[in-house]
Parts: sequence; C-alpha cells; structure tokens
Amino acid sequence: MAEPLKNKLNTAAVHELGSLIDSVWPDFAMTDFIETALLKLDELELKARADYLARSLHVYLPDDYVDAIAILLQASEYLREEQFSGWEHYLAWPLIDYVALYGINHLHVSFTALEKLTPLFTGEFAIRFFLLAHFQETYAQMLKWAEHDDEHIRRLASEGIRPRLPWAPQLTDLRDDPTPIWPILEKLKGDHSLYVRRSVANNINDISKDHPQTVIDICSEWEKSASQNTNWVIRHGLRSLVKQGNADVYPLLGFSQSVDIEQPLLRLSHARLLLGQTLVLDFGFLSKQTQSLVLDYRIRFVGAAGKMTREKVFKWKNIHLAEGEYLQMQKRHTLQKISTRKYYPGIHEVECLLNGQCIARASFELLMP
Repeated sequence: MAEPLKNKLNTAAVHELGSLIDSVWPDFAMTDFIETALLKLDELELKARADYLARSLHVYLPDDYVDAIAILLQASEYLREEQFSGWEHYLAWPLIDYVALYGINHLHVSFTALEKLTPLFTGEFAIRFFLLAHFQETYAQMLKWAEHDDEHIRRLASEGIRPRLPWAPQLTDLRDDPTPIWPILEKLKGDHSLYVRRSVANNINDISKDHPQTVIDICSEWEKSASQNTNWVIRHGLRSLVKQGNADVYPLLGFSQSVDIEQPLLRLSHARLLLGQTLVLDFGFLSKQTQSLVLDYRIRFVGAAGKMTREKVFKWKNIHLAEGEYLQMQKRHTLQKISTRKYYPGIHEVECLLNGQCIARASFELLMP
C-alpha cells in the first residue's frame, strides 16, 4: 500500500527543515522549533501540515518579515542544489505558505520570494491570498510571469488564477466573470511546455463549468489559427463539456455534429456484481453514415438512501466509422474501494454515450462483500 501523501511532511522532514534554517541562521532556536512543530503534526493532513509548519516557523524567525524571508530564501538554496523542481520538494511548501501568511502587505518582497520558491514546489495556493487582498497589483505581476523564461513561473500565472483550483480558496469574482483570466491564457495557450499547457487546459476546464458558451466561443477563435500546442490545450480544456454532451463542442474538436446510428445494444456481463469484481460492457451499433464520434459511458451510482443520486462519466474511445459499418466494442470496469467514492448496495445503471447522448442503457445490482 502506498505511503500517505501527508508523510511528505513528517517528523524527518521537520528535522531537515530545522537543520536547513539553522545552517543559514545561527540564532535559530532549532530544538524549540522542532518541538513546537511536532506537537500537532500527526493530527493534520498534508496541506494543513504545511500551514502549521509555516506558523511554527513564524514563532522562531525574526519579527521583521523582510529579514525572515531573507533567511528562508537562503535556506531554500540548499533545496535548489538538490535539483528538485515542480512538485518534487515538499519542504519548500511551508516556506511558500509563510509568504502567503505573513507577506500580504509586502508585495514586492513577496512576489520576488514566490518567483524564487515556486520552481521548487508551487506557489499556486499562496498567490491566491494576494489575488484576494490586492487583485490589481497581483494580476499585473501574473501577466508578467506569463512571459517568464521559467516554465514553473509561467505555470504559476495560469494555475494560481484558476477559479476552481482544488484544495484552494475559490476565486468567486473570477467564477462570476472570468474576463481577466483570458489575457493570461492567451499568452500561454501555445506554450512549448506541457507542464504549462496542462495548467492552461485545466483553467479552461474550470471556466467551462460556469461559462460554457464563452469557452466555446474563445476556443473557436483560437482554433482558426491554432498551433499543435494550442490544439492540445483546446482538446483537453473542453473535456468537461464533451462529457456533458454539449453539442457545440464536437464539431470544434473534429467530430460529427449529429449522431446517426441504428440497432444500438448494450449487454453487461453481470446482472448482480460483488464489490471488487469486474463488470464487462459489450456495446454495438450500426453506423448509418460516415461519422466521427466520441464514445463514453456513464455509471449512475446508488446513494445511501437507495436512489441514483450520483453519476460519473468515464472515457471510452474516439471512433471514426464508415457508412454501413457495424461497431462492436467491450470495456472492462472494476468496481473497487477507492478513497474518493463510497459504494452502496442496490441497482446501478450504465449508459453508453455517443457525443454525450445516451444511446443505450442497462442495469446491474451491486452487492457488498
């Protein structure tokens, strides 16, 4: 079994962090810091641990924020020498959180610190505190970061302004009106770095959940003169609208506007299935014309009250069919315990989707072991 992610900031990490700071600032009360930091660490999950370590550092660093940041940045140089980058060095997270917690009124110093620290981990959570407190100044900085030479800093410009960023405070004003986000994404939509493009696509996907037509309109304009990199961003950014069956999305992605088939048939391998077993979907139909389609499937899950209150769409395959061609496909889906989904016994429903439209459905009963 994989080690819990929260252990990236464990007892050993606290000792290492204390030693790093002690090595650059001899007045650091390292023993006291470690004792304080370990008091509640085991009770907390990963993100809360980073926050708690930042607050623990604040007790033992100089009261002057500028002096404290200078110490943390000097300590971070040792992390840089170990050649970690991106999400690889979790020890940098408490340092980044320190900037968010205590540097909100020191914009220039804090922006400089985030620029140096984010390549070690990511400043996407920290920068949101500045967007909420000082939007115009922070937004101007993020526009500059979108043109930075370092891919981690360019990514920060996009990831930090995502309106629905997971694990982070929601940017409700930008959810209501995403207009300020687009100039940043415009700069990054064809970025040569996949790390950056993935963030741009995720940002677009966020916006599409509140403003689908705006996203479709802008991506349609991009598509007219799109590079290969921009096309990648468009495809991945529209993924939620594809799953939702938004009819305007499919032609934009090169798929047929309408679905023209007959004789659809879905068979399931089990009428009754024990949690942990694999369900096999057998789906076939006849294509009445030459067409390109997106084939997905949706499972409607039973909730605690015995009703179908949850559903999830799963990717299957993009297909191109000739007129008169019969398609027969199978898909295996294992229903197993995972941390993000709780299963309940009862009748579940499976739907096969073509371009988001439900074409065939079947049901099975899920049993608990």
